[in-house]
Amino acid sequence: MRYDLRGRTILITGAARGIGAALARAAAARGARVALVGLEPALLREVARDVDGHWYECDVTDQAGLQDAVSSTVQRYGGVDVVVANAGVANLGTVASGPVDALVRTIDVNLSGVIRTVSAALPHVLAAQGHVLIVSSAAAFAAMPGMAAYAASKAGVEQFGNVLRLENRRRGLTVGTAHPIWIDTDLVRDIREAFPSFRAAQRRLPWPLSAVVSVERCADALLHGIERRRRKVYVPRSLALVQALRPVVLSGLSDALITRFGGGELAEQMADEVRRLGRAFGRTSVGDRH
Repeated sequence: MRYDLRGRTILITGAARGIGAALARAAAARGARVALVGLEPALLREVARDVDGHWYECDVTDQAGLQDAVSSTVQRYGGVDVVVANAGVANLGTVASGPVDALVRTIDVNLSGVIRTVSAALPHVLAAQGHVLIVSSAAAFAAMPGMAAYAASKAGVEQFGNVLRLENRRRGLTVGTAHPIWIDTDLVRDIREAFPSFRAAQRRLPWPLSAVVSVERCADALLHGIERRRRKVYVPRSLALVQALRPVVLSGLSDALITRFGGGELAEQMADEVRRLGRAFGRTSVGDRH
């Protein structure tokens, strides 16, 4: 049965741009009341104006700030029916090229930030017997050089979502994890712009790991997953095949494929590019804002 979003409240983190902003607009078009959480007030205000929604400036690694964001949403709308833990960052470069603080910051935002977001909203979503959607990634099951902290964090949130589902099944809560491939967001464009080696490697990846999807198409897929209270959302749907082959991929085939498509050279090239670039996050990333 379709979970009708009309009149329901959906709280979205990382909603100032990219997937979060597109999802907010798509949800509002379905009649949902939208609350936006993020670190860029001017952009949040603009999206909130477009969707007649509520916004709150907050870092997802700040538990007190998240509690205030949830409380202000409840004060305005009376509750929270759906929470979408979408906020995420990706540091640039390999483990060896560091810096370590950027690796840790990526884990903190992408994994700890999800845990904090869900924990802050969970009492209200449970009361509504609503839905939790955690934005993981194809990186949760497909490793690539230069993505150590990002892949680790996305694998972590997938398992967090799986356990959360098991713990609350009898209470009427549903939990899904979303696994997008390369979405045409500022985050992905920043990485492509910063690393010529990454652009070359991405073109050589086998389908569907080389696919680039628009933010609108991704938002539609996520919204469909919420309305069907799906356990897994793959963007594109063909990624479900990669997930199904996960035991084979983990057996060593993944390493062989990445090596075949230039993974060894990619790591060395990225390390050089990071040193020349002189920064650990993309131009539009909020990864270094804390």
